[in-house]
Amino acid sequence: MKQTIDSKTRCFGSHSEVYAKYHDEEWGVPVNDDRTLFEMLILEGAHAGLSWETILNKRENYRTAFDQFDVEKVAQYDEDKFEELLQNPGIVRNKLKVRSATRNAKVFIEIKHEFGSFSKYLWSFVDNTPIKGNWSEVSDIPATTSLSDTISKDLKKRGMNFVGSTIIYAYLQAVGIVNDHFQGCHKYMRVK
Repeated sequence: MKQTIDSKTRCFGSHSEVYAKYHDEEWGVPVNDDRTLFEMLILEGAHAGLSWETILNKRENYRTAFDQFDVEKVAQYDEDKFEELLQNPGIVRNKLKVRSATRNAKVFIEIKHEFGSFSKYLWSFVDNTPIKGNWSEVSDIPATTSLSDTISKDLKKRGMNFVGSTIIYAYLQAVGIVNDHFQGCHKYMRVK
């Protein structure tokens, strides 16, 4: 799809600079930092049923509202903080999504303790090597795979929610475990 803000071909047809910047600088780039992995997990959960551009436009608000995605702080959120978040127009004010951030933070911490880091846990599913998609067209990119099914099932078993296979596949793409830049994208050969 052609991007209208410049002449570069990108995987998703955005007409905004925020979307293009995200695509060019983050999407498909391997992430090992637990704070960033937690941030993207919460944002992907918030994204369910909404456009990713909506979430990107609210990202800074999320960072402020969720203590810069400090997982230890988010895990301690109480009812007062929950009510405060539900009044915040800068984030998606869905009760289930907001409440899931605290629940998922607690499980995230448990996984960190078990594996040494959430990054080690997540990357163990691919033997620390990103999966490179080889898609001719954007429409060829799947919404789920057996990998996203497996990780989703494991996270749910551990107690997380808003981690269905479609959300997890988008998450894996976002944090570079899966590099799904299609062959016509200007980033196809650049993301390692």
